[in-house]
Amino acid sequence: MTYAENLWLFFLLLAGIIVVPGMDMIYVLASSLSGGRRAGLSATFGIMAGGLVHTLYAALGVGVLLHYVPALFNALLVAGAAYIAWIGWTLARSSISIDGIGAVAKRGLWTRFRQGALTSLMNPKAYLFMLAVFPQFLRPEFGPIWRQASVMVLMIWMTQLAVYGSLAVAAGRGRDMLVGSPQATRFVGRASGLLLIAIAVVTLWRGWGGA
Repeated sequence: MTYAENLWLFFLLLAGIIVVPGMDMIYVLASSLSGGRRAGLSATFGIMAGGLVHTLYAALGVGVLLHYVPALFNALLVAGAAYIAWIGWTLARSSISIDGIGAVAKRGLWTRFRQGALTSLMNPKAYLFMLAVFPQFLRPEFGPIWRQASVMVLMIWMTQLAVYGSLAVAAGRGRDMLVGSPQATRFVGRASGLLLIAIAVVTLWRGWGGA
């Protein structure tokens, strides 16, 4: 598999996770509804800042492992693929819906940014997910780990900005779609779950086979 194909696979996995309604998405929508588009975008940028910490944590962990304990890399790869598959299976069997989005009191843009970052940073599942994902895609044969991680950070930011930023800009319509159409959110969750399972299988096969 080429580096470009590796990045496409990472993008599919990333998009499959970000489009699933969760804490980050709800906070962006609540901020947009109570404070307007600028508030929603401030919350989005805060979440992106929190995501940078997740990415650095995962990249450093993979880099240290490759340098000091390379024999454990395959074990981490298998564990990570299993974790991704488990998330996918859970999503595929779930009935995700958002019954309502509580109003968030009016706050300044800096407060929205800071709370968006805290929302992201205080999510323990994000740390586990990133540590499970990065061994699948940070491959020594593709060059320095820091350079690969930098590209992945940019991809994460652009995807978050595209998804959350679009919801912030179209706050009213985004709310109606998510709150008023539980069938749509269930479909998004289940489709994303199946996508994650498929990607976990592909990355495990690719990594273990040394392709």
